[in-house]
Amino acid sequence: MTIQQPTLNPQPIKKIALFELGFRPFFLFASLFSVIATVIWMASFTFGWSLPVSKITPIAWHGHEMIFGYAVAVIGGFLLTAVRNWTGVATIKGPALAALVLSWILARTLPLLNSGLLFEWAALFDLAFLLGLILAIAHPIVKVKQWRQLMIVAILVSILAADIVYYLGVLHIVNQGVSWGLFSAVYLIMALIFTLARRVMPFFIERGVGYQVQLKNWSLIDSTSLVFLAALLIVDVFLKQALLTALISFVLVLLHATRLYGWYTKGIWQKPLLWVLFLAYSLFIVGFALKAINFFSLYPTSLPLHAFTYGGIGMMTLGMMARISLGHTGRNINEPPKIVTWIFLSLFLGTLIRVILPIFVPTAYLHIIGLAQGLWILAFSLFLVSYLMIFIRPRVDGQPG
Repeated sequence: MTIQQPTLNPQPIKKIALFELGFRPFFLFASLFSVIATVIWMASFTFGWSLPVSKITPIAWHGHEMIFGYAVAVIGGFLLTAVRNWTGVATIKGPALAALVLSWILARTLPLLNSGLLFEWAALFDLAFLLGLILAIAHPIVKVKQWRQLMIVAILVSILAADIVYYLGVLHIVNQGVSWGLFSAVYLIMALIFTLARRVMPFFIERGVGYQVQLKNWSLIDSTSLVFLAALLIVDVFLKQALLTALISFVLVLLHATRLYGWYTKGIWQKPLLWVLFLAYSLFIVGFALKAINFFSLYPTSLPLHAFTYGGIGMMTLGMMARISLGHTGRNINEPPKIVTWIFLSLFLGTLIRVILPIFVPTAYLHIIGLAQGLWILAFSLFLVSYLMIFIRPRVDGQPG
């Protein structure tokens, strides 16, 4: 893949650069919101406080906001930044970017005002945000005719469709719309992460370990793994076929374990910005394994789900934010803040507690969830403290962006 640097007209460097490139506001506000939303969810689920949201159950709010709120915002920030590099065409910034961010913020905050009317407005802002994000990402791709990138746009359109199905479920128009929308979106986000990881993880590892290495990739695995993931979405979410779900999940364990094996080199363990991505990808494989084994109903279905979400999506997005925020502000990616090691370990420990511990200590389930929630809050709070000024201040090399 040829990566072109965009040609941008020189402009005076601003003191505040928050809306100069997509990753800045979306990484900042997504991380902040993930802390706030988890605190609210902890208060509701763990401590029994009443959640001030009308029209939906607390668990539906939690699922929607962590998927369509947090995860989609991080993906949006990543793509608005990456597409600029892929196409050589500047993506939205300034007032246009601020308007997109505002739409996302309103979609997150209005439901918490416990008003049915404001919830409906939030839904409109949420869908408007996704539509605006799709158009902002598609425009540079279409302009330079990079048609192969349209698969990413297609996945984003599918995520928008899943969000619409979710709201149709909330409005009792589609009977199973809430669960269909939420679980479809999880698999679609995973498909997007697997597609992007294939592009960037080998690239990051080969250039980051500090020695010559050529990692292995198999085009057959690239395509086959996505086909089987699409099949898993259908049989698990819509058809509810337990045996097929288990068999397809087992195949996905083999496919992704093989892919990850091809990307392994021992030098990653010296670089926290590399091993966090490797561990994150491994947790997706753990999720598929738990999905397959749970054909025998040995543990709650929430365990494989949270291996995918808390573990895979959480660690992958946090690791990507930590690296991209350094590289795209002119900082040395080989010298991240020292605290990132502890940030990543906190989230990894939280994953193990959330996903593995309930299997062995099911009677302590509520305490386990509370501990995992606390570690998520800790990890993202430390990340915010470490990266806040990186998001706000201009690039250290004086370049725009």
